[in-house]
Amino acid sequence: MSRPLKVAVQMDPLDGIDINGDSTFAMMLEAQARGYELFVYQVEALSLSEGRTTPRGQRTDRVTARARPVAVQRRAGDHATFGAEQVIDLSGMDVVLMRQDPPFDMAYITATHILEHIHGVGPDRALVVNNPAAVRNAPEKILVTHYPDLMPPTLVTWDIKAILEFRAKWRDIIVKPLFGNGGAGVFRIREDDPNLNALLEMHFARSREPLMIQRYEPAVRRGDKRIILVDGSPVGAIDRIPAEGETRSNMHVGGKAVRAELTARDREICAAIGPMLRDEGLIFVGIDVIGEWLTEINVTSPTGLQEIDRFDGINTAGLIWDAIEGRLETGAPVA
Repeated sequence: MSRPLKVAVQMDPLDGIDINGDSTFAMMLEAQARGYELFVYQVEALSLSEGRTTPRGQRTDRVTARARPVAVQRRAGDHATFGAEQVIDLSGMDVVLMRQDPPFDMAYITATHILEHIHGVGPDRALVVNNPAAVRNAPEKILVTHYPDLMPPTLVTWDIKAILEFRAKWRDIIVKPLFGNGGAGVFRIREDDPNLNALLEMHFARSREPLMIQRYEPAVRRGDKRIILVDGSPVGAIDRIPAEGETRSNMHVGGKAVRAELTARDREICAAIGPMLRDEGLIFVGIDVIGEWLTEINVTSPTGLQEIDRFDGINTAGLIWDAIEGRLETGAPVA
């Protein structure tokens, strides 16, 4: 870029992150190395208010955040230095990174509606990464259902009888909340497990949301592969190996990251979904592949950058910023 960018990062509290594993932190370090000016805020500090009308009669609403300038460094216990809190107009930023973790609930959806008011390239606009409208329209476990040839047998439903029939057919299944994250509430239910009815009753007593049911894939013991795509193209992958006695491969529940190569099937999957991701402005995406099957397309707050960098000796955050800079320089459509 011909000038340093101004970047606001919407994320969970920066104080408590794992600096050796957090992908947002890696992106902030790279941004700072490029001379970008960084601000950080939590979604609860976001506001939408009446704006102004331009001379051409166009209405521009005002989206602000109570934010702090920040400098970051890879030093445990001293990784962030904050400036004084201030209210910033996000349309005055070049880029807004929407990086708070799910759950993908109405609060998350509301944030996408608010950020949509400023998303774009040009005056009174900020490039929101990822495109908030596309994030809202692409719940991670639903988006994958648009690619039935790439995914394992799957059922999304409220219908308990349909779930029981699905288990009767496939015998060994995974039950997971549709809008959860981090492996929370994910269960493996075998053919002879008597707890399925109780599990379903408990879920539907507490939630109005449907469940996702998938055939259990034994290949997960060899790794649940996380592939990072930047602007629709794969840049690297890791395998996440579940801990002994654990179904879930998420690293915060004991999953171990190991180096992974992209297979021909992985590249086939990426080629199938990549154009859609690029066209929708989903610049930074992490997909999950078990064996031959695509199980999730993660567009909200994907992780895995630091692990890939350590195994492959690349700079994935740099590739993401290159893609962002390219969109800003060319004025490429942001969807």
